[in-house]
Amino acid sequence: MIVDDEEEFRESLKVMLKDHYKIFTAEKNQTALNIIEGNKINVVLLSFDTSKAEGVNFVRRIKEVNEEIDVVLVSYLGILRSLPGYLRLGVTLCATRPTEESHFISFLQEVFIKQRFQKEIEHIHSEAKERHRFGQIISKDKKMREIFDIIKEVASTSTTILITGESGTGKELVARAIHYQGNRKDKPFVVVNCGAIPSELMESELFGYEKGAFTGAQARTLGKFEHSNGGTLFLDEVSALRLDLQSKLLRALQEKQIQRIGSNKTINLDVRVIAATNIDLEKEVKGNRFRSDLYFRLSVVPIHLPPLRKRKNDIPLLAQFFLETYNKHHNKKIEGFSPNALATLCTYSWPGNVRELQNLVERLVVLSRQDKLITLSNLPIELFMDGKQNAQEVEEIRDDELGLTKIKEGFEKRFILQTLEKTNWNQTEAAKILKIHRNTLVKKLTRLKIRDNVQSVNGEK
Repeated sequence: MIVDDEEEFRESLKVMLKDHYKIFTAEKNQTALNIIEGNKINVVLLSFDTSKAEGVNFVRRIKEVNEEIDVVLVSYLGILRSLPGYLRLGVTLCATRPTEESHFISFLQEVFIKQRFQKEIEHIHSEAKERHRFGQIISKDKKMREIFDIIKEVASTSTTILITGESGTGKELVARAIHYQGNRKDKPFVVVNCGAIPSELMESELFGYEKGAFTGAQARTLGKFEHSNGGTLFLDEVSALRLDLQSKLLRALQEKQIQRIGSNKTINLDVRVIAATNIDLEKEVKGNRFRSDLYFRLSVVPIHLPPLRKRKNDIPLLAQFFLETYNKHHNKKIEGFSPNALATLCTYSWPGNVRELQNLVERLVVLSRQDKLITLSNLPIELFMDGKQNAQEVEEIRDDELGLTKIKEGFEKRFILQTLEKTNWNQTEAAKILKIHRNTLVKKLTRLKIRDNVQSVNGEK
């Protein structure tokens, strides 16, 4: 689009470019904005006295309508006064009016090449994200990709599935992926947390009850099985069920029928059951705490989710995904993670798995005061500690040295050493993380006899 208050100039440019591009022209700013709103415009050529404030305001309004439009400034009048304002809005500068057709067409071709290149980059980024996600699950880990293949195979079947894995690994996300990838996706997906409902209420929660079945049963109430008829019933923490309820659940799975409490009527159901647990059910079976026949009935297709510490390649991918998610949610523009911060995330053991990482990233976004990179100094202290190693070291001190002072010194020394290792022995950066003055850290290094370690490491470098 050509925007200029001189008809002669508009027409001369139109004649020059019409064999190469589809051209729109406008004399007034508002006319141009109307055309932009109703048409696909790639480039806007501006040519008027840019010393006027309305020029910068007009560019700002163009970007508000479509931020992907490239604006090319082809007027030199008053350019020095207004140039900073234009450049802040991303305007491309052509400081003199075009006099040679070939030169100006080459210039515009470069603008269009830049646009295509930018779109290709965005497409590559988008494609990369999609390649590593399945439903709401994001991973490039080999074992997780194998699980994605299993999900595709079982999604359109009605077989029961048992999902196992530590807390926070995403068992419910897998269950939802199975449901929404299959032919039941338009039917209910009902979640029951067996560990959160009192055991004496679980039977009525699952199977429902008739009016008058017990004190307080003032009306017929449908259970979760009936609510999920035609769809999927997800039983989370299934290991928490009492043995008598396990027996009734087994019968419902085998017969595909239930009875409400207080009724002799049998109700036929079409429900796909997916169960999940973070407990080793085989051990529970051996300890007579879980029925073996129910275990085998549930685990027709077993899916085990690996903990996050065993899929460390996913940590940068997940961290960036959560960062983008919470940037939008909290209206922030944090660019990403510094290399050292990302390395620290990758070496932490993540006992709470993906859920812990998600919660941490949200906390970092919420507490960030600047829209810059998240660095080591932003990370909580616990990320710089390896809980297992510290526990072992304290145990060794307790056995060999005895005494609270020695235990405290041993723990402090280990913690400072780990922090220095994370920061490549940068004492200033380590002091920031430890939230102490650098001089204080130097004194502690001397007292704890860590100075020789620092010198030897620096000597190697």
